[in-house]
Amino acid sequence: MKKTAAPATPATSSSAAPAPAPGRAPRVSRLSQLTVPSMAQSVASTAAKASFTQPAAPVFAPPPHVAVKKDVKLADNWKTKTAEQLTDAEVIAMPDSEYMNEKQMAFFRLKLQELKAGILENAGETTEHLREDTVVVPDPADRATIEEEHALELRTRDRERKLLKKIEQSIQRIDAGDYGYCDETGEPIGVGRLLARPTATLSLEAQQRRELKQKMFGD
Repeated sequence: MKKTAAPATPATSSSAAPAPAPGRAPRVSRLSQLTVPSMAQSVASTAAKASFTQPAAPVFAPPPHVAVKKDVKLADNWKTKTAEQLTDAEVIAMPDSEYMNEKQMAFFRLKLQELKAGILENAGETTEHLREDTVVVPDPADRATIEEEHALELRTRDRERKLLKKIEQSIQRIDAGDYGYCDETGEPIGVGRLLARPTATLSLEAQQRRELKQKMFGD
């Protein structure tokens, strides 16, 4: 009997990739794991960024203006009194139609001159005080206390020196007829505000706007 030959197995090519070892997962390329956003996702992301706006800074409203109360009984006292005899209440009670008339101008000129005289008097007392304390104190603690008092007094005099310049400018405004009116708006500053701050050059509303702008923008 003839023996049948076993079928020949086909020869494998040497270039074929070897089979993965059992028990080990095939490696996946990192490039295939990267996901590229679609066109719709890119457009949506860009639109979301464009629509985002920074929250606006809060705007603080200035405090309400409190009107000065006038005593009707004193409304006509200015007609029979001089500027030296008028009181603050009588000046406040004057009619609005008489705002910054000659008598009011003279009244505030006296106010400014008295304020100026007080500042000059304080400056003279400070000079005498510093001259008297030139003696060297042996105790370091006492010497430090005296130096601190001198520094505080000199800072106070420096503020008064700046105020003295404003007083001089206010007196010049009275001479020019511009005293009592806002530099920015031209509106009356008001008798009540001028009594509290005779050197004021802005109305209360203009001053509040300026302070708010400085607070927000640091200008």
